[in-house]
Amino acid sequence: MRQGTAWGAKFHLARILLTWGEFSGMTRSAPSWPVFGLRRLSAESMQQSERIVITGVGLTAPNGNDLSSFRRSLLNGVSGVSSIETRFMGRVLAGTCDFEETRHQTARERRRGTRAGALSIYCASEALIHAGIDLQTYCKDRIGVFLGITEHGTVETENEIDVIRQYDYDTRYWSHHHNPRTVANNPAGEVTVKLGIRGPHYTIGAACAAGNAGLIQGVQMLRLGEVDLALAGGVSESTGSFGIFASFASQNALAQHEDPAKACRPFDVDRNGIVVSEGGCVFALERLADATKRGATVVCEVVGYAMNSDATDPVLPDPGQIAACMRLAIDRAGIDPGDVDIVSTHATATELGDQQEAKALGDVFGDYPDVYVNNTKSFIGHAMGAAGALELAGNLGALTDGIVHPTINISRVDPNCMVRNLVINEPKALDRVRFILNSSFGMLGINSAVVVKRYAA
Repeated sequence: MRQGTAWGAKFHLARILLTWGEFSGMTRSAPSWPVFGLRRLSAESMQQSERIVITGVGLTAPNGNDLSSFRRSLLNGVSGVSSIETRFMGRVLAGTCDFEETRHQTARERRRGTRAGALSIYCASEALIHAGIDLQTYCKDRIGVFLGITEHGTVETENEIDVIRQYDYDTRYWSHHHNPRTVANNPAGEVTVKLGIRGPHYTIGAACAAGNAGLIQGVQMLRLGEVDLALAGGVSESTGSFGIFASFASQNALAQHEDPAKACRPFDVDRNGIVVSEGGCVFALERLADATKRGATVVCEVVGYAMNSDATDPVLPDPGQIAACMRLAIDRAGIDPGDVDIVSTHATATELGDQQEAKALGDVFGDYPDVYVNNTKSFIGHAMGAAGALELAGNLGALTDGIVHPTINISRVDPNCMVRNLVINEPKALDRVRFILNSSFGMLGINSAVVVKRYAA
């Protein structure tokens, strides 16, 4: 190996070790040993170089197409759930988005792509606008796109089968666009093609923890120095698939209610299942030093995260591992559980899922009187791969206005879901909000937690 190559590899390894050690809490100060002859970084300079902030949020939800309208809906009790017609299933309750698909792409580009891609392009473009970022001033090789998904390709495959069904299943009528539409990296890839981004892109299949997972990946890639700007979050086109509705129905887990707005009822004794929704949320993530240099307005700082696995059951959550995940994220944030002001819950309005999460919440926060708990799915349903990102975004306004948006549609709390300080039906004003923890988990026992902090220069 040439000397230059060897030293390059050592420098990269040193950076990884320093980054991992500092953020994991194993090293709270600069290391006392020399690292391959490199100049030691002070604790302060390490911290500054590793601080990651959100400077832009682009989203579309069933009850809002930007951060401010989404926030207003959550504070004013506006649901985004309605009744839609679905192939083979008839009328079902769902949360669908009404955003302008051709705001950031042409009609021709939209026809070639996917609904998930359209969601991704819209949200990524809106995040850049919100952040005040002009991509022409960036090296596009140093921008990454990391989007969480629950599933991808199902909608496109069902649509193609429906087309050839009309022609006696003649595959000559199968679209030649099918393969690029259904590859797993499609949503993130459509963003790079549209915006000319040449850095790394991929989607992260993390079930319903995917929105958090995409954000976490963006933070990690910035800390490793792989990118200078990350577009990260999650998307879902689930309402386009009759299969997902049929599957939940076969499990007796598909919500029903004469009033669509009241169908999603997390923690309520009369809940009867999941409202399937679509949506997207993309965050513009930067190192604090870079954001400060360009004079950006910081939305919040990402100070902790964690992911783990239950390793127990494909669908039943393990409260012990959910609790462990939240504790690890809190520890990495350098705070105590009692420092958290708002816990944004995952609760999907299934009986056992809600009860298991309530146990985890009680275990972590039960002894702390000033931690408040809410849920966003009660407004929009379960946006699957976008859920974690949207639910975090819905709470970010509290860092400024100090108001906890409520969980709606609760008439009687399930006795097995008696969560302390669960905010019900009406917003709750706090003296201040500094820390928010967003918890998301999903099938096959994947758990995630992200902690954000109100930014103070």
